[in-house]
Amino acid sequence: MRALILTLGPTAVVDVDYREPAVTDTRNFERFELELLGGSFERRYRKLRPEIEAMPWGTFVLAHYTQAQLIAARHAWTAAAFQEHRTGIACCATLRALLEARAPLDLTAVAARFPLDEIAHAEMCARLAMELGGGTEIVYDPLDVVVDAPAGQSPLFRLCDLAVRFFCVGEALSIPLLRAIWHAACHPLPRAVLGRIVRDEAAHGTFGYAVLDWALPQLSPSEQAQLGPAADRSIASVRKLWEGMASRAPRDACDADTLAFMETDAYLELAARSMDDKVLRPLRARGLMLQEFPDGARSVARR
Repeated sequence: MRALILTLGPTAVVDVDYREPAVTDTRNFERFELELLGGSFERRYRKLRPEIEAMPWGTFVLAHYTQAQLIAARHAWTAAAFQEHRTGIACCATLRALLEARAPLDLTAVAARFPLDEIAHAEMCARLAMELGGGTEIVYDPLDVVVDAPAGQSPLFRLCDLAVRFFCVGEALSIPLLRAIWHAACHPLPRAVLGRIVRDEAAHGTFGYAVLDWALPQLSPSEQAQLGPAADRSIASVRKLWEGMASRAPRDACDADTLAFMETDAYLELAARSMDDKVLRPLRARGLMLQEFPDGARSVARR
C-alpha cells in the first residue's frame, strides 16, 4: 500500500507554473505530488536517512496561526519540496555527465550521494506542508523541469555546462541563503529541517568548482568561451526572481510566523553579497567571461 507524503490540502493556490514556458499548451502538465511506496523499500530508505524520522514531527499547534499564515506557509513549503525535487533531477543529470566524461572516480562518488540528499530534502519539505494542512497546487511539465546540457557537444563540455549552471550558480548561491534562513527559524521543526538541508548542501556548494578545476584545462578555448554565457543564463533567471521579490510590498512582521523566514530586504541584501562572493568572483577567477552583474549584484536589493 502506498503512503502519501504530499497531497493537495484545502484552500489550495492554483496553477503555479515555475517554468514559465513559452508555449500555452498545458495538456502535458501534471500536479506536483509525492508519495512513498512503503514496505521494505521505505524501511531501506529510512536506514539510509534515519534523521528524518527523528525530527520533531507533530509539534505544530495550528490554532496559533491565522489561516492566511498557514496558507502562505503551506505554499512556501510545497514550493520548497518542488525545488528540491527539481534539484534532484539536476543532480542526476550531472551524475550521468560525470560518468560519461569519465571523471575521477572519487569526484563521481561524492556526487552519487547528491540525488539521495535531494530526495530526502523533498520529503522533509513535503511533510512540513502536510503538517500545516496539505500541499498547495503546483502544475508543471515533468518533461521540462531542468534545461539539459546542449546536445552534440563533447561529454566533458556537457559536464562543465551542467556543473556551472546547477552547482556553481544554483547550489553555491543557495548555501549562505539557506544558512541564514535556518538561523532565523524559531520553531523546532522547520529549524530541524533547514539545519539538515544546510548540512547536506555544504558539499553541493563547492562541487561545481571542483569539477571546473579538473575539467577546464582539458577544454578547447572555444568550449571555455561558451561557459560564461551558460552561467549568465542561470544568473539572469536568479536576477529575475530577485527583481520580482523586490517589487512586492514588505511582509508584515509577526512573532508567530509559521516559517520564521527572513524579511525580504535582509534576504535580498544577503543574496546580492552571496552572488558576488560565491558565484561571480569564483567564476571570473577561473576565466569565465560573465555579462550579468558587471558592476556587482548589490544593486538588486530593494531601494
